Amino acid sequence: MTATMLAVYRHDTHKFNGRTHDNALEEFAGVEVNQQVPCGADGDAAALSRPLEQREPVVPTHRSPYRLSLLTGNPVHETGETAGLNVAAEVEDLITFSEADVAHEQWLQSDVAAMYNEAVAFPYTSLKYHTLLVAALLHHYRDGQGFGDLRLVVDEAETIVPHRTVYAGEQFSLRIATDDGRPSARFGSRLCRSWASTWNRLTDHPLRTDEKKWDMTLDANLRRIRAWSTALQYIEDFQGGCPDR
Repeated sequence: MTATMLAVYRHDTHKFNGRTHDNALEEFAGVEVNQQVPCGADGDAAALSRPLEQREPVVPTHRSPYRLSLLTGNPVHETGETAGLNVAAEVEDLITFSEADVAHEQWLQSDVAAMYNEAVAFPYTSLKYHTLLVAALLHHYRDGQGFGDLRLVVDEAETIVPHRTVYAGEQFSLRIATDDGRPSARFGSRLCRSWASTWNRLTDHPLRTDEKKWDMTLDANLRRIRAWSTALQYIEDFQGGCPDR
């Protein structure tokens, strides 16, 4: 399992340097990279964030591996959010961890992975959260659970489950799981950009929308975002800009 999960965290290494998968290198910094992810987990995670049949760019003037921020509309690498990052060193560190659990924790906290989109044609998608979604789906598929069995689960902030937690913030964390008594919402049976409908169906919400205007705004916007990796990245970006956290 360790080698398989490590391959997940390395499967899109080519996107850090703008290469296509067909032109991707087989090795980076001494480790194997850009391997296929089994069980169709990569394609399923991509389908949660973008229409797979569409190739035309959403933003024709932005043909770059760098992500556009849904919060500001600007390329993330041109903002102060990434100031001071040694991108090459950060990418190498992120890719070369030898323990899969550690790799998962590092991806959850990574700033450099959040700089890149998952698909150039869809610049608001996030390579960071796409990769975490791939890991969570594959972990469940290998345990015999199908897509229709899965739910988005809200956890306490300190709860981090290896390869299944897909967002970790100061206020709450989010996990892909089957029903375990926590506030949750079922994915549904169809692979599609279903973030907004899933968020709307949560049995209890983690945001304090009755007393916090920032939470009200974040909640309202999350109810309109369809792409999963875009929505998870939006939570991170929004929470990072909130003045009282």
